[in-house]
Amino acid sequence: MVSQKSKARLDVRQAARRDIPKVVALAARVYEDFAPYSRGEISGQINNFPQGCFVAELDGEIVGYCASMRIGGAIALEPHSWREITGGGYGSRHDPTGDWLYGYEMCVSPDVRGTRIGRRLYEARRKLAEELELTGIAFGGRMPNYRRSRRRVTGPQDYLEKVMAGEIHDPVIRFQLANGFEPIGILKQYLREDSRSMGHAVHMVWRNPYVDRESPKKFRLPRGVESVRIATCQLQARPVRSLEEFLDNVRYFVDVASDYEADFILFPELFTLQLLSFEKEELPPQQAIERLSEYTPKIRDAFAEMAMKYNINIIGGSHPTRTEDGDIQNVAFVCLRDGAVHEQEKIHPTPNERYWWNIKGGDGIDAIPTDCGPIGVLICYDSEFPELARRLVDEGARIIFTPFCTDSRQGYLRVRYCCQARAIENQCFVVMSGNVGNLPNVHNMDIQYAQSCILTPCDFPFARDGIAAEATENVETLTISDVNLADLSWARAEGTVRNLADRRFDLYDIKWDPKGAHGKTAPRKDPLGTQAPGGG
Repeated sequence: MVSQKSKARLDVRQAARRDIPKVVALAARVYEDFAPYSRGEISGQINNFPQGCFVAELDGEIVGYCASMRIGGAIALEPHSWREITGGGYGSRHDPTGDWLYGYEMCVSPDVRGTRIGRRLYEARRKLAEELELTGIAFGGRMPNYRRSRRRVTGPQDYLEKVMAGEIHDPVIRFQLANGFEPIGILKQYLREDSRSMGHAVHMVWRNPYVDRESPKKFRLPRGVESVRIATCQLQARPVRSLEEFLDNVRYFVDVASDYEADFILFPELFTLQLLSFEKEELPPQQAIERLSEYTPKIRDAFAEMAMKYNINIIGGSHPTRTEDGDIQNVAFVCLRDGAVHEQEKIHPTPNERYWWNIKGGDGIDAIPTDCGPIGVLICYDSEFPELARRLVDEGARIIFTPFCTDSRQGYLRVRYCCQARAIENQCFVVMSGNVGNLPNVHNMDIQYAQSCILTPCDFPFARDGIAAEATENVETLTISDVNLADLSWARAEGTVRNLADRRFDLYDIKWDPKGAHGKTAPRKDPLGTQAPGGG
C-alpha cells in the first residue's frame, strides 16, 4: 500500500497583491481599537518592498501578516515615531540601499494564537536579513500592559526594566525577548493611537551575527534596466457618424502602438465627446452629458476587447459615466491586456464641469496594478493637487497618466507645469495626452490646444530637460518613448536630490478620510471665464 503525502496546512510566504483584502480584514480583527488599514496602505507596503512583506496562510486562510522595509541605521536606531518612519503607514520610506530591516507591522489572528505563527513570521524576517547581509532588524514594540501598570512604575523605562526582571508581565515584550531581540531604549509617542501602551514603544533590535558590526556592509543600487514603452495619443477631435466609426479611429492608434510593442497607450480626457457630433442638433450641456453616459457599457467593453486583442494596456482617457450612486462623474477606464478593467474617477471637477455639466467629483484614488508595476491616473485638473500624486506614489505607482482637455495655451501650461512638478517631487514618470482641433455642433469643444508628452524627473539618469518625448503642438500624432523604471529606483536611493526619502514626516504628513466625501462637491456657482470643458 502506497502512503499518500498530505498537503501542508501552513504556508509562510511573500505577500502578494491578491492577499490585500484578506490582510485588511485580518488587521481590522486584530486591532479593534485602532483605525483600520486601508487597501491603499497595505498595497503601498507590498508594492514598496514586496520582499519584506509576509503572510501566514493556514488551511487557505490568512492568519498572520508582517511588513518591513530597508532603511539606514542613522534613521532606524534614532528616536522616531511610527508615522514618521513608515511614511504614514505606506512603507514609502523604503531605501533599497539601507543596511537595516525595519519591521513596522506584525499581526496574528486571535483565533490561532499559540500556534507560533508570530515566531514563524519573525523567522522569515530574520532569514531575509541574513540573505541580504543586513546589519540587523529594528522595530518599535508595543508594551500593552503599561497603562494598567503605570502606578507601579515611574515611567516607560522603569516598566521595561521590571518586565525584564520578571516583576511585571507583558506578553508582547516577553515574546520579543524570547525571539532574540534586545531593547535599546524607549520610543516616546511612537504610536499615539496605542492607548494601552500610552503611545510608547520599546526600541528593539536584533543584530545579524554574520555581519561585522565594526564595518557593516555598504550597499549601492545598480543601474539596472526595467524598460517600459509608453505611447501617448494626441487625438484630433473630429465629427463621426456613429459609435463604430469612433471606435475604429481609436482602434487604429491602438493597433499602431501595438505594432511598436508599446506597453501602454494613453488617450485624452473627454475624447468621447466626438460621439455628440452625430446628434441631429446641438444638445444643451447637461443633456449632452446624459446622452454620452449611455454609451458607457459599449465603450468599456470595446476598450477591454482591444487591450486583450492587441496586447497593450489602454488608459482610456476619460468618459462621462453614471456611477453607482447616481451621479455623473468623469471616469478613466484602465483596460489591461490581461482582461482586467479598472476605473479612476476625476476627484476635482473644474468649476465649468460642475456648473455646465453637473459633473461630480469622485471620492477615491488608488494605484492600479499592471504587468509593468503599479500606475496611477490623474485626470487633468487633478494633476494640480500635489497630495493626489503623492498618495499614488506612496502606494507604489511609478508612472502617472494624465489625460487632459484644454482649450488654450494658458490652460494647457497649467496642467503641463504641474505634471512636471509632480514628476520631480515624486521622482516618477508622468504621461500627458490631450485633444486637438474642434468639433462643430458640440457644446464647449470649439477649440482645443495640446502638446502631449512624457515627462521625467530632472536628474542625471533622465533626459536633460526632463522630457522623454513630446508631440508637435496641435497635430494629431502618436508619441512613443522607452522609459527605464529602474532609473527611478536609483534616483530615489542615490540621486542628486531624494524628494521622497527627505520628506519631514516629523513635521507633516497627509491624512486621508477613509470614509471619503461620497462624491459631494462644492455648491454650484457661476464659473469664472469661458465654458471650456476641463481647462486644467
